[in-house]
Amino acid sequence: MRIRTVTVTPVAFPDPALLNSAGVHQPWALRAIVQLDCGDGLTGLGETYGDAAHLALLRTVAPLLVGLDPFHTNELTRRITEALGAADAPDRHGLTGGTGPEKTALKVLSPFEVACLDLQGRITGRPVADLLGGRVRDEVPYSAYLFYKWAGHPGAAEDDWGPALDPDGIVAQARRMVDRYGFGSLKLKGGVFPPELEIEAIRALRAAFPEHPLRLDPNAAWTVDTSRAVAAGTEGLLEYLEDPTPGIPGMAEVARDAPMPLATNMCVVAPADLAPGFGAGAVGVVLADHHYWGGLRRSAELAAICRTWGVGVSMHSNSHLGISLAAMTHLGAALPELSYAADTHTPWQLGTDVVAEPLPIVDGAVRVPEGPGLGVELDPDALARLHEDYLRCGIRERDDTAYRQQFEPDFRRRRPRW
Repeated sequence: MRIRTVTVTPVAFPDPALLNSAGVHQPWALRAIVQLDCGDGLTGLGETYGDAAHLALLRTVAPLLVGLDPFHTNELTRRITEALGAADAPDRHGLTGGTGPEKTALKVLSPFEVACLDLQGRITGRPVADLLGGRVRDEVPYSAYLFYKWAGHPGAAEDDWGPALDPDGIVAQARRMVDRYGFGSLKLKGGVFPPELEIEAIRALRAAFPEHPLRLDPNAAWTVDTSRAVAAGTEGLLEYLEDPTPGIPGMAEVARDAPMPLATNMCVVAPADLAPGFGAGAVGVVLADHHYWGGLRRSAELAAICRTWGVGVSMHSNSHLGISLAAMTHLGAALPELSYAADTHTPWQLGTDVVAEPLPIVDGAVRVPEGPGLGVELDPDALARLHEDYLRCGIRERDDTAYRQQFEPDFRRRRPRW
């Protein structure tokens, strides 16, 4: 069995005006769908970022994978890393930490590795979770992902979620998330307003949801001193504080005094960060993201390293579709080390997807698909529609800062801001 064709399709789908420390989400989110076709109706699926620089690298390596045995993922890795060399494709938004050739290569590898695992599962008749060692749970818990947000994109109608710009708005958003999806934990994307206002929102969430674990993620918007003050001010309220300040040294300073674990998807983001990050005691939780850790098997290796260091594991999310949700669910099902509910943006997509039957979130969890491979099938008509949206939308790079500056010319991305 060999890969005959490799198809990379960029897509776009509507995204609400979600605020963060870098700016605000654009009206369209970009993704790329990877298909590895082995003939006889066997096609493996992967999903990744859709920014132009990343797409160019995906298309550079795609022809090199023709003829590859989908079980030979070591050879897959060799071909990709040799082809990319010192290539680097940094993210404009900067919300997933630093970049470099190592991280770039792993980002390019990831969707092809996932698609190979999907193929392996389809060929053997086994779910991907079995290929990762077998499931240790039948359902993977996810956390509600709360955002400060505008009522809608400027010039457009109010979206289905409406505004959330104060504690009452955040609590109302959380209530709707919990009522609709049954989430058992809540995460607030911070770094938008002065820290004391975001502490008020956390306190309002605690009052409204006394039993729900809470998290706050300002995307490194605070200085070390501000981070210490927020950590002290939220003692007993947060299960973890995520990336309060930039860099491993700053995180280590905060971690020494913080009464809760510090989590990260910004300062430990590639293998080279593990020894300095863990050695300095900078983080207590790593948000493993298979999209930039090189796929599912490398994410499982990351979790094992975290176990060795006594570091907790969750999973990070960016705006994504159902192939990524399926991959995350199989990974979470096979990770004994998964100690916190994973992030997901799925509710913000309001049902838009490229898979024929999107995986439902019930009681805050996604049940592991029973079918072979990832257990989801591509909807070709939906893929074609979302590709047409990509061609029409005019967005080719995610740039939260430049988009916000269209409406607030004085806005600047600063890290730290407070």
